[in-house]
Amino acid sequence: MVHVYNCHPFASQQIVQVEQEPGLVCCGGGALFVVATGGCKVEVYSLDQETCPFLCRFATMGTVRAIQYSNIGDYLVTIEEKNNATYLRAYTNWRYQAEEKARVGVRLLGHLLRGASVRGGAQMEIIEIPLSERPVAVACCPLTGDLLVACDKTLVLFTLRRQNQQNISQKNPQPPGQNTQQNSSHNQGQNAGSNPNISILDFERSIILHLPGFSPQQVALCGGYVAVRAELEVLVLKLDPTSDSKKQEEPPDAEKTDDHLEDLVDFLLLPQHQELLGNQARDCGLSVTIEKTGLEDKGQYMVTYVLYRRFAPDFFQGCGVEETKLHSLQLHPVFTSNSSVLVDEPACVFCFFSLPNTGYLYSLTGGVELLSAYQYPEKALEAVLTNHLLHVITKSALQCFSVRCAAVVARVEDPYIDTTMRACPPCNLEVCALRMQLFIGLRSVCIHDRHVVLLSAADTETPEDAEHGAKHRNIELKEHTMLTGIFLAVGINPSTTPALESLLSRPFLNRKWTVSRPKESVEVGHGWNLYVVDTVSPLTLYREMVEYSHRYAETNLQAQSCRHLLSEAHLLLRASLLQTLPVGNKNSANSPQASTEVRRQTDRQELEEAFRENCAQLGDCFSRGNQNDCHLALPYYRMSRLSVTEVISRNRPLPSSPCSYGPGFLFYLKHFLLEETDQVLSQETAGEVAEVFSWSEPYQLTNVCASPCMANVDPAQALLRLQHLEDSSGMTVPLTITMATMALRLDDLPRYQQLMSRHSEMLLVYGFIEEPRLLLHDGGGHRDTHTQPTALARHLIRNQPGLLVAAMVALHENSKVQLEQADRVFKELGCEDDLLVDFWEAVLMASSQEVVMQELLFQLASVYIDRLTHKPSDAHTDPTHTAAADRSLKTADDLIASCSHYGALYPWISVLTPATTIGSQHQEALYKLQSLLCGPSLSACSIAPLLERVSEETLWGLSLHILCATRMGQYERSMEKLLDRCPQAIIPYANHQLQDAHMALWWKKLLPELCDRTRAAADNTILLAALKETLVVVAMEMSPVEFLELLPDDGTALYFLPHLLACSQKQLLT
Repeated sequence: MVHVYNCHPFASQQIVQVEQEPGLVCCGGGALFVVATGGCKVEVYSLDQETCPFLCRFATMGTVRAIQYSNIGDYLVTIEEKNNATYLRAYTNWRYQAEEKARVGVRLLGHLLRGASVRGGAQMEIIEIPLSERPVAVACCPLTGDLLVACDKTLVLFTLRRQNQQNISQKNPQPPGQNTQQNSSHNQGQNAGSNPNISILDFERSIILHLPGFSPQQVALCGGYVAVRAELEVLVLKLDPTSDSKKQEEPPDAEKTDDHLEDLVDFLLLPQHQELLGNQARDCGLSVTIEKTGLEDKGQYMVTYVLYRRFAPDFFQGCGVEETKLHSLQLHPVFTSNSSVLVDEPACVFCFFSLPNTGYLYSLTGGVELLSAYQYPEKALEAVLTNHLLHVITKSALQCFSVRCAAVVARVEDPYIDTTMRACPPCNLEVCALRMQLFIGLRSVCIHDRHVVLLSAADTETPEDAEHGAKHRNIELKEHTMLTGIFLAVGINPSTTPALESLLSRPFLNRKWTVSRPKESVEVGHGWNLYVVDTVSPLTLYREMVEYSHRYAETNLQAQSCRHLLSEAHLLLRASLLQTLPVGNKNSANSPQASTEVRRQTDRQELEEAFRENCAQLGDCFSRGNQNDCHLALPYYRMSRLSVTEVISRNRPLPSSPCSYGPGFLFYLKHFLLEETDQVLSQETAGEVAEVFSWSEPYQLTNVCASPCMANVDPAQALLRLQHLEDSSGMTVPLTITMATMALRLDDLPRYQQLMSRHSEMLLVYGFIEEPRLLLHDGGGHRDTHTQPTALARHLIRNQPGLLVAAMVALHENSKVQLEQADRVFKELGCEDDLLVDFWEAVLMASSQEVVMQELLFQLASVYIDRLTHKPSDAHTDPTHTAAADRSLKTADDLIASCSHYGALYPWISVLTPATTIGSQHQEALYKLQSLLCGPSLSACSIAPLLERVSEETLWGLSLHILCATRMGQYERSMEKLLDRCPQAIIPYANHQLQDAHMALWWKKLLPELCDRTRAAADNTILLAALKETLVVVAMEMSPVEFLELLPDDGTALYFLPHLLACSQKQLLT
């Protein structure tokens, strides 16, 4: 379906004053090139100036049959005919022909001239390009300036080369004795000085593509893409450079097909419709082989089949067999701001071709896809694709259709398209036709920038045409009479059957399937004109589309035409914002595209403003749309950059339906307001939001009131709405907490306490898990977001700190808040010295993540050491901090009983650190740190540096160092410290630590050490008792012989005899 809108895309129209009837026209580089009918001259007119003034004129070497302009290199290429021979020529430096008497150089491909050419190209040059076959069509690459020539059965690719003047001078030295005075005098006023940086254009034959069984009539070239058209076939290939000469796609075997066609040469073959995309195009039956001819380019190419489309002649499209053929083949690149700067590579490449009644637009980048099929109202003669519009000419009108290039490019450039962040109309959106411009006898069209050049000529019928028409009508009459007689003979009256009557009205007998040749230009003509029609700027056309859409919006904002027209306007603006220039164009200071780029950058701010306005309009459409596409309101409103208040004001219901809100608007509010925004609404707007949901989705009121943007909502009104929700839907934990929050904001503490007492602490924790924003704002689990506690959290810190800690632990375990965010929350609440530590201890009990556990163990050990090494501070002068708040929620005994990371204290620790050795404020921290060191999880090596701050002068400090040293395996050093400082703890230490693999330390370290110490202090009863206990253990563990070896030789053996006797008795019993 094609939508038709009465928007006028044309701004002005003027007639180019041409002396002779134009036969061929083309444009580019800010110039219009006109070839007179049957003539051998090219006239050039300026398109960048008003009235299109004459620029220059130069003669060709033959009658021009085809002409193309390349913006890269600023050259013309022509197919010329002279003396029944066809030639291919390129014209460079044609701008020097402003004076018709200027010198012209003619040279062969690859042979550079000396003289004026060497001095910087100060003259026009005609380059003869020899070919082994007759050239049929030619195309220039808009990216590289390369040249593609179509012959009868081959395609020849020529690479554009730029030769530096200094290198040319070295390759072509001037012969001695040559008179240069004449040349220098001839070039006065042109470019007398020699500039070694100026380059001269030349071409090199690169590769030849052989296409047997295919008769090219038109070609297109864009980067590595090659498109070729026959009468009813289109083939698109891609040439990819490769270093592997063997890596080539094997072409389909076409020999059998050719032989089969030769056998059926006497039969009429009607091809069927066929469309092959991507890799399937290899099955088209056409063989493509590469013949490499380049001397300098050592690279190899691999041919990839991209697209193949074949049509059958359609008798029911208003065109006969001879008229049904393709035209207007085009490869169109689109660049964006993200296109490569170093490589001339467009973001997307599109392929367009057309039948007389239908045009086809394909996207070739990222998978081949048919974007649009254009149904023309009448037979189209020619069409040209641009970034914004498709321009089509019929015999009597110029018509413009919308294109979908911007939709494809937007999705290639922006990966967030089609998400909740950004949106774009779909690529398969139905096309629209704009208001047409009527003309008489249009023949051809070409476009440069915003200038549409049209050639028109009145119909003139020659005697030959009249004779041919009479013969044609006689044949049709005979066919109709004969078929009517056949049907009547079998008893069928065609006049009673509309289908048969329609069939007989169309001529199809006595037709041969032949290739129709293009008609020659009529020698006798009159009533011709050459028009230049300027299109309006995209911004102007956008405004007209918006104004046109208001007519639909007045009756029904949800009308499909209104949404479609706004989508067309959106793509029009996207095409302008995405468009940028290829690198090659930016090198030419005289390029009109460069000035266009400057103007585009100047108008970019206006385009962006219009784009945001259009996004807001599309958001309005989708906000009231149906359920299928209402979600698009969110990304369009986001792209419009409207505030929440502005979006709400645009979606207020009409007076006729005071309680009707669109699903898209509700989706926007739920997704944007309730999840991500930190924008605080005014009291009036917040109340309006609450009213919207109370009418539309009352079950969402809990989430709405918990949103940070609703901080200014009237708590009394909100409490009434929540109470009404509870009365109608029943009581839930999140609803109760939300109502308690509103009561707290009203300073109604009895109501708050009554509501909070409805549920147990565990259920309240579950309620916070279901709606975390009741405690935290922006605590959605994102590590980098700044989380703030709510007023309810600040109240709980003073009155129910245990509930707050339990809720924060539950949020952490359910991935509602990160550990770093929770730390910042407790610091924000001013309780980093108490409840934060309680939170870490609680998380340590609940968490099973190894990384989190190790981090918390180190942090807790650091906090415990800080508490032990610092005196109690007076920092908490705030009266809200009570003694109960300063006490830990969990004692050391609680942690040992409930957390596996805290171990029971070793028996010898109680000997070192009795409860009366330190103050009560430090006692709990000491027990918890000792318990961590007694547990299995804390790494002693990690906290050893922290323990350097703890002095060993006190016994509790000594206990920590000995615990750490023991965990690191330093048993001998630990025993020496205990014997020096607290010998009464040595036996408990040994009984607990010197077991299993460390049992030998009893007699290897402890026994000798005690013997030495008791010998020096014989009256030390503690050491003597320790020695006796040690001998008991040694006697039980060793044999009598081994025990004898341990006895000292200082005459004190009598002391050890009872233990030796016990050892012997033990040996006898075993």
